[in-house]
Amino acid sequence: MSGGEAVRLPCPRAWAELLRLPALCTVPGDALAGAAALTAHPNRRTLLALASSLCLYEAGMALNDWADRTEDAVERPHRPLPSGRIRPAAAFTAACAFTATGLALAARAGRPALTVAVLLAATVWSYDLALKRTPAGPFAMTAARGLDLLLGAAATAGHLRPALPSAALLGTHTLAVTTVSRHETRDGTPAAPLAALAMTGTLTWLLTRRPPRRGSPSHRQSALSTSLTAALSATYAATTTHPYVHATLNPSPPLTQRAVGAGIRATIPLQAALAARSGATTTALLLTALAPVARKLARRVSVT
Repeated sequence: MSGGEAVRLPCPRAWAELLRLPALCTVPGDALAGAAALTAHPNRRTLLALASSLCLYEAGMALNDWADRTEDAVERPHRPLPSGRIRPAAAFTAACAFTATGLALAARAGRPALTVAVLLAATVWSYDLALKRTPAGPFAMTAARGLDLLLGAAATAGHLRPALPSAALLGTHTLAVTTVSRHETRDGTPAAPLAALAMTGTLTWLLTRRPPRRGSPSHRQSALSTSLTAALSATYAATTTHPYVHATLNPSPPLTQRAVGAGIRATIPLQAALAARSGATTTALLLTALAPVARKLARRVSVT
């Protein structure tokens, strides 16, 4: 190395931007909501699924920017790859490493969890490399989020059926947010945020309907679960309503990006509401503690 050549050191902020660290707060609730649909008590395998989920999510974030590096050079030159703060090869290597680690953790949680994790990883890679800009893109992202919740159920108890309704509700929310996000770098139409607003209202109503109960909880437990579900459902709706309305009235990139950010943050109260709806009130309360952390981090690093 010549004397005038500087050594490029890794930039923590650049990696925080690449991996969307504030959005990482929305991931633990997937596995925990999946476990809550089967049992109110997460176990060691649930934690393995949660760790696997975090790794596969970050694999998707790194791969997303690697696949978008040419487009970002025009539309978002400040992003870590086009700005030169992170090399494309490093981002791709990180995506591969996160994927391998996520699958290894899922394997330790059992064969059912590994099966779901393989499907999840395949969906993530397919979305980033092939489906993102096609009409199938939002549905691939929907499938990924639903599979992430089912990963928690598969790891916790080895079966999925009781968790399918929760996966469908979470997936529907993801479909709405992903559809809106397709217009966040250019002027769009009111259709996407208006549809997302309608989906939010429908999901809020479905969340507060009385779900099938596991066993026979006491009247006090049932009342607590019902009240907490209603409160968290209202929080979910309140998080997204105003940004979606503003993006509907003025679908400009800044307001659309704000709506997408709100939709991502709203995932946390939605996951908590799903857990409370299943009777896992402690899990629901723990998940709500992630919301202020996500808001604080989002002030420093963009979630989109």
